[in-house]
Amino acid sequence: MTDPGTLTAWRELVRTRTAPAPVPLVPEITTWQATDLTPLWHATSAELARYDASPFWAFPWAGGQALARHLLDHPELVRGRRVLDFATGSGLVGIAAAKAGAAEVVGADVAPFCEAVVPMNAGLNGVSLELRLEDLLGRPLAGFDLVVAGDVFYEQPFAARALAWFRALARQGVRVLAGDPGRLYTPREGMADLASYEVPVSLEIEERPIMRTWVLEVQPA
Repeated sequence: MTDPGTLTAWRELVRTRTAPAPVPLVPEITTWQATDLTPLWHATSAELARYDASPFWAFPWAGGQALARHLLDHPELVRGRRVLDFATGSGLVGIAAAKAGAAEVVGADVAPFCEAVVPMNAGLNGVSLELRLEDLLGRPLAGFDLVVAGDVFYEQPFAARALAWFRALARQGVRVLAGDPGRLYTPREGMADLASYEVPVSLEIEERPIMRTWVLEVQPA
């Protein structure tokens, strides 16, 4: 766990470098967001060098937005269930699961800064998320009914590990849903298309302002 003084400094960085704003595709949810990547990147590089110098948590990514929208529009997917939000980032998808009626939501990520920003975003939306700062890939996952993952197929080794784990979970009866805008390493087989959305995104992090994004269900094989 991060020491209290560092957490206080991180929370102050969030408050001074970002502002609460509705998520474009999911305006029911508000998160701390940046409008300009460069100053925030410089600030995190200077102040978070020992921890996490990449402020990916400050922007709603396409996959997370689509998945959050889908959960809110289809609350039967999560109602009364125990949900793991894998690679939670800002906590957006986990917050959507909680608002849609999940019995319990756990967000998992390896970025230490999530310990500051996820509770802040959850608080903005009046929900509670348990946070696990650990790498769960390949590990047994007991007690969960559903795993949700937004935008995780962006880098080849990580995408391959994630997909293998997702399929193993699916074989065990855990439902796994992923939000993805067709990243380079998105799997093309063994995925069922559940829905697609036209997602507004920031040109600070993407090459175009609207991205067609899919909600996919991972199949066992």
